[in-house]
Amino acid sequence: MERQIIKIDGEKCNGCGLCVKACHEGAIGLVDGKAVLLRDDYCDGLGNCLPACPADAITFERREALEYSETEVKKNMEQKNSNNLPCGCPGSSAREIKRGDAGEKPAAMAYAAVTHLMESQLRQWPVQIKLVPVNAPYFENAHLLISADCAAYAYGNFHNEFIRNKITLIGCSKLDEEDYSEKLVDILRSNNIKSVTVVRMEVPCCCGLENAVVTALKNCGKMIPWHVVIMSTDGRIME
Repeated sequence: MERQIIKIDGEKCNGCGLCVKACHEGAIGLVDGKAVLLRDDYCDGLGNCLPACPADAITFERREALEYSETEVKKNMEQKNSNNLPCGCPGSSAREIKRGDAGEKPAAMAYAAVTHLMESQLRQWPVQIKLVPVNAPYFENAHLLISADCAAYAYGNFHNEFIRNKITLIGCSKLDEEDYSEKLVDILRSNNIKSVTVVRMEVPCCCGLENAVVTALKNCGKMIPWHVVIMSTDGRIME
């Protein structure tokens, strides 16, 4: 049948997920960091999601689509609630990870200090640049680490020296074959970022990550302190 249904512009979508929350039928989900219409028969065509979108990425269109099914929507929502999972890919659902005091441990707690060094210091999920929501609450007043994904494997104490007390974003400009700068501009503009640390490998292809960050810092309209750490492939921090 032909009817009114929503249309999502993937180019405009910033992955904030506000439309997902606004849709009471579970018709919208996040896939690869972008909002998508999951099924035609979940969409009632009323457009509660439209005013929730800050990027003006959602519009109406009239096309051939499955008829809205209240029965299927009910089944979908019951299944979602029973699994306690968000719409779309559960792996891309933004969440903050609470950590204890990251301060120095006293000498009397040497064993606890050693244990602490082995603990993950990651404070949020997801970490991939292309998956992270632009307006995630953990960005507020954050010290941002933007790192080549290889770096954590090359450097043994990466969590404690780099991830600790920071919000972490990782990527590979060669494998992803995309320009991260636009997404990073949105993140820097939309949030109060205190500082940016870039960790990249010495290999030439890793220049793309650094260049994307530099471009984003220039275009975000803010003065944000930043520095770059270059790491060798054998795990040394290079001057």
